[in-house]
Formats: sequence, structure tokens, C-alpha cells
Amino acid sequence: MAIEGGAGEVTPFLSLFAAFSYGIASMAMVFINKAILMHYSYSMTLLTLQQLATTLLIYFGRVMGFQKGKGFNWATAKKLLPVSIFYNANVGFALASLKGVNIPMYIAIKRLTPLAVLIAGVLRGKGKPPTQVSLAVICTAAGVLIAALGDFSFDLFGYSMAFVSVFFQTMYLILVEKSGAEDGLSSIELMFYNGLLSLPFLLFVIIATGEFPNSLSVLSDKAVSAGFIVILILSLVMGIVLNFTMFLCTIVNSALTTTIVGVLKGVGSTTLGFVLLGGVKVHALNVSGLVINTLGGVWYSFAKYQQKKKISRKSEPRV
Repeated sequence: MAIEGGAGEVTPFLSLFAAFSYGIASMAMVFINKAILMHYSYSMTLLTLQQLATTLLIYFGRVMGFQKGKGFNWATAKKLLPVSIFYNANVGFALASLKGVNIPMYIAIKRLTPLAVLIAGVLRGKGKPPTQVSLAVICTAAGVLIAALGDFSFDLFGYSMAFVSVFFQTMYLILVEKSGAEDGLSSIELMFYNGLLSLPFLLFVIIATGEFPNSLSVLSDKAVSAGFIVILILSLVMGIVLNFTMFLCTIVNSALTTTIVGVLKGVGSTTLGFVLLGGVKVHALNVSGLVINTLGGVWYSFAKYQQKKKISRKSEPRV
């Protein structure tokens, strides 16, 4: 499996660093995106700017000799096209959902990704998951349902967008894990292909949906605000950081590890989401559901860790 400089052994430190950095970047990105969408509602234009910034940064980094990588290959690009489509669909629907869904509920719904990954695994012939894992996933899903019943700010469109985002996130995580492992691509190379392949698709979407050119004129008007510019730059920078850490974590570890990290970082995000960026109207049912959902996520992570340890012991050669 390839790491950043090329082929090499994946050390425990690199695995831990990849998982931890993805968790921090993912948690920060939720709040940054929510903050900018409160002032600038053109989510697909925002995603286009994030992908453009990522692609240009990597390209000029190569031109100036800061980063080495393989040259552009059409066969690889064709193979990674589904990854790019699923990635952008996931982020696009996630951004759309954040317009109407509060952060704790958004995170609760996104915790259903492990359920989708497990179902996809069963469909791909990986077999039935252990009982502990299945029960944890059921607990997580039940928590979402209970929390939704007590959500004062329930938004059907926002909820729908979040559920669709879960589906696309599952698909791209599985494809990234497969592509990185099979083709020996580093996370930066995956980012470059993803950004480059995304731009034509995203340009078509913002024109077809009518965001362009109005989104650019609104962006120009808001550019006079220093506060808005700071949030926008943070969004672009964190978009690059999140992409890098997500691809790195998935390649170095696995798609499942990435989803587990996403679940665990959600504990902190959920707590902060009750008080930051407008907060949330508290209802006993909503809080109870979120607690059940969080406990289910932690239980799931523990169950997967135990399962991995058991598999590792069985694979160790007996002396």
C-alpha cells in the first residue's frame, strides 16, 4: 500500500496520526461550513471553489517542486471518475442538508454511515456482521429516529439531503479504499484526480441549478466584509485539509476506520453544536435520542475494535 512518498510500510504512528487528524479536520469542517452557509447559501458554488483551490494548490506545488507525483494518466482518471462523482454528491448533499438541519441532528444522521457500510459489505459478500456490531448499529439508528421525533427545527428537505449524503459517503469510502490499495495512489494523488475530475461536473451543476452567475455576484458583494472573507478562506483551506486527511485515513487504515473516526468525533461536535452557531432548542426526546445515538456510535466503535483484535490474534502464526 502506498503512503505519501510512495510505497512503504504503514507504521502504527502513521495510522494513528491519519485517524486523529481526520477526526479533528472533520469536526472543524462541520462548524466552518455551517458558519459560511448562514451567510452564503450557494452550497454547490462553495464546493466548486473548494475543489478549484485544492486542484490549483497541488498543481502549483508540483510545478514548483514542493510535491512529487505520477503524471496525469487517462486510464487512472477513468477508473477514479466514480470516486469523484460519489464524493461530490456526498459533499453537495451534506452542504444542502446543513442549511436546514442543526449540527447535532446532522451528525446523528451521518452516524448511520457505518450501517450503510455494513450493508454494502454484506451485499459484496463479506458476510453477516457480529451480533455486537449489529446491535450497536440498531442502537445508533434508533437514536436518530427518537431524536428526530423531538426535533423542534425538523426540516424534511434537510433530513432527506442528509440521508442521501450518507449513501454517497458510503460509496466513495469503499471506492477510495479499493482504488488507493489497488493502484498504489497516495492521498495527494487521489485529491488531485478528484479535484480535476470534479470541476467539469460541478460547473455543469451550478449552471443547471441556476446558482451561476448570481452566486458570484453575491460573493463579490459579500467580499467587502472582512469577517466573511476570513470564514471563506478557512472553508477553502479546511476543504483541502479534510480531503487530504480523509483520503490518507482511508488508504492507510480502511473505509471502516474512517467511518468509526467520524462517529467518535461526532461526540464532541454534538456537544458543541448545542451552544455554537445559534444553538439548538432543547427537547427531552431530542436529547435522549442523541444520547442513544452517541452511545450506539461508541459501542459500534468498541465492537469493531474488538472484532479487529480477534481477527489479528487468529492471523498470528503459532510457534
